[in-house]
Formats: sequence, C-alpha cells, structure tokens
Amino acid sequence: MKFKHLAYLVCVIILFFLISTDVSIAQRSNSKIRQEVAAANQKFMAAFARGDGAGIAALYSESGQLLQPNGEVISGREAIQKYWQGTIDSGIKQMKLETVEVLEMDKMASEVGKYTVFNDKGKILDTGKYIVLWKKGKGGWMLDRDIWNSNLPTQG
Repeated sequence: MKFKHLAYLVCVIILFFLISTDVSIAQRSNSKIRQEVAAANQKFMAAFARGDGAGIAALYSESGQLLQPNGEVISGREAIQKYWQGTIDSGIKQMKLETVEVLEMDKMASEVGKYTVFNDKGKILDTGKYIVLWKKGKGGWMLDRDIWNSNLPTQG
C-alpha cells in the first residue's frame, strides 16, 4: 500500500515538473510574438483613430472572423471592414487595447487582453476583455478570430 502512495507521489511530482517546464518554455518563447502582437495592435488602434475601417480589416486574415457579442459571426475582410467602419461611424472614435497574455502555438497564437473604447470627446463608452487567435501568414501575424465582451452590465 505504501509503495502505491509513493508511486502516485512520484507521478505527481513528474507531472508538475513537466507542466512547469512547458509553461516556462512558452513564457520564454512568446516574448517575440508578444512584441509582434503589440505592434499589430498599435496599427489597429491607429487605424481606428483615423476612422479607417479598411486599414483595420487589412490586419485580419483572409478567413478572419469577428465573434461579436449579441450578434452573428462576421466573416471575411469585406464584412469585417463594414462592421468596423459602422462602429467608427456610430461615434466610437478611439480604442485602447492592452495585452494581458500571449501564447504561441506553432503558426497560431492566442492573445488575451482588455479594451477600452472612447467617443470623440475622450469619454469612456465601454470596457471589456477579448481573445484573439492570431495566424502567421506571409505578411506576419494576422487577426484570425476575434471575440470580445463588455464589462458593463446588460441592459434589461
């Protein structure tokens, strides 16, 4: 019976070591991708501030999708451009993106972050969180799946 407990303890220790080693490697390897994601997010925020829906859409992969809250999935650059241009035209004039974590997975990466949106007078209209799946392409890292939700309570 004691041997069984010892074997179990050894397995747990080995598993813990393997998991912590994997996390450590992921953390070390994602510093470059984190910088690339930050640069792409800067382009996103700059295009948003210019009111440039086409510039935002160009940051998405050809097969990109927006998984918007309370709405259908929006697929493809043309539809993504229309969505973001409509958002800008509705009075949202600036967006701040803050990356919390980035994990690299071969030719994909996931980003978890926080967002804040502002009107033209700098008033905060919404805050929330997002997850983006990034896809590595010929032109670098592109947004491939983009999902977000608000921190504000639902209206009801």
